[in-house]
Amino acid sequence: MNKHGHLADFLQARRSQLQPQDVGLETYGERRRVPGLRREELAMLAGISAPYYTRLEQGQSRNASREVLDAVASALRLDESERAHLHTLARAPRRSRTAGRPPVERVTPATSALLAAIEGTPAVVVGRRSDVLAWNRPGHGLFAGHLDPDSPDDPGRRPNMARLVFLDAHTRDLYTDWPAKARAVVGNLRLTGSNKSC
Repeated sequence: MNKHGHLADFLQARRSQLQPQDVGLETYGERRRVPGLRREELAMLAGISAPYYTRLEQGQSRNASREVLDAVASALRLDESERAHLHTLARAPRRSRTAGRPPVERVTPATSALLAAIEGTPAVVVGRRSDVLAWNRPGHGLFAGHLDPDSPDDPGRRPNMARLVFLDAHTRDLYTDWPAKARAVVGNLRLTGSNKSC
């Protein structure tokens, strides 16, 4: 479970332990399906909007200010150690300054040896972000013979299969069902984009 899952569990557990009468709210005899305060009631006590509190409790608002967290802690009647625990759970992990760019992908020596061993068969090594990391001579000739054969060796010049499929007429003509290939490429890009470590 991630840190924000723990935050949700903590907030829900503490909210369920507080009864409306504990905080001076009248229920007028209504029956409640679940014990404890409703999200709207806790938000009102904390002085924040109900949708914002809901996002906070569900882990969707990861940048809550210290003041908001203190207001929620006061509304939940947390002691000092519980308040500190709430702040720890809600603290979003900070990105380092170098986190913006993933490391350059490289071909392992074993993969290079495999490419050399299957020299008679077209082979292309594609990285997680669809960059061409290496190819053998037949692979280069089949997929991108019109490009510099040494381009995968330079990370700044590497061909990208997604770009080639959409923007290069030679590559596009390789696929008899280009729309299906295009959908597959888009699906791969979405998958890669959702994985922040790629």
